Amino acid sequence: MNTPFKFSEIPNYESADIKIGFRSGEHEDEDPFDGRGGILAHANPPTEGILHFDVDEPWGVGTTKGVFDLESIALHEIGHVLGLGHSSVKDSIMYATLGSGVRKGLHEDDIKGIKALYGV
Repeated sequence: MNTPFKFSEIPNYESADIKIGFRSGEHEDEDPFDGRGGILAHANPPTEGILHFDVDEPWGVGTTKGVFDLESIALHEIGHVLGLGHSSVKDSIMYATLGSGVRKGLHEDDIKGIKALYGV
């Protein structure tokens, strides 16, 4: 186990600790999306718990050419929600960019980062 966190879906969006949604352009936060081919997603640090995906991007699951792996991008953004910043380690999920058709999981650098923050 890399973290003590447990994630589960709850029926009331407003009372969730992490609020996930697909948005486009200007939306309820101060970080508008720029349409296809730019910013894929963004997340706010702990206590805010907001994670948004750009609805205009081509999303999927897996390594399909021209499609962004939703699970890899979600893992990266959840890292931000938990307080992790970007990593300089290219194989890390917290590296600043991830191209289409690429799938990543946790790297030792990511695990060290979460352990440093939460002492697990």
